[in-house]
Amino acid sequence: MSDDFPISVAGLNHSFGIGEARKQAIFDVSFTIKRGSLTVLMGPSGSGKTTVLTLMGCLRDVQDGSVRLLGHELKGAAPAVSEDLRRRLGFIFQAHNLHGSLTALQNVLMGLQVHSYGDPQQNYRAAQHALTLLGLGDRLDYLPANLSGGQKQRVAVARALVGNPEVIFADEPTAALDRESGMTVVAMLKKLGAMRGTTTVMVTHDNRILEMADRIITLEDGRIVADR
Repeated sequence: MSDDFPISVAGLNHSFGIGEARKQAIFDVSFTIKRGSLTVLMGPSGSGKTTVLTLMGCLRDVQDGSVRLLGHELKGAAPAVSEDLRRRLGFIFQAHNLHGSLTALQNVLMGLQVHSYGDPQQNYRAAQHALTLLGLGDRLDYLPANLSGGQKQRVAVARALVGNPEVIFADEPTAALDRESGMTVVAMLKKLGAMRGTTTVMVTHDNRILEMADRIITLEDGRIVADR
């Protein structure tokens, strides 16, 4: 099951707050995601799509229901299990979260350190290659302060992809990018799916990329209202 469907969600519920302030945000969400696919989560602000993404990505504890990721049940999982799983994942966020004191190349190299790859020369070549593919081959030694918003986001994308993760979770990855750059990023994710079986789950409001998605799951008020 985990080989063909690296992500399986069943009867997922989630609430925020405690006591009288407690409010349920996710209601009985269930789906499985096929290996190598690009799945888009859509919906208005507050629909719960980012919450579902963070629950699948071991960034938030599963309260009720089941989330299986790469063969492991996340509800009640030991911290060591979640930590090990995160090393097998790639994350792209709308806030690029780059280290301001590191160059573009050094920020991407950090992505390889997370995956515990040890050959410095091989790491350097992989990081350089990833940045070059994203049009930043002439910006390797630039600090984030000297990069545009779109360039920073492309560095963050390179950092997420460079370690060849099994699953990529992306939250509005194209929001800061122009159309050409956005299409380049999504095309890379599609290529990774076809060549390496990398599975991508993406939260987006970007209608430009819907035609490239293998599947679109739409949420409203914490419930799935469409799945196509």
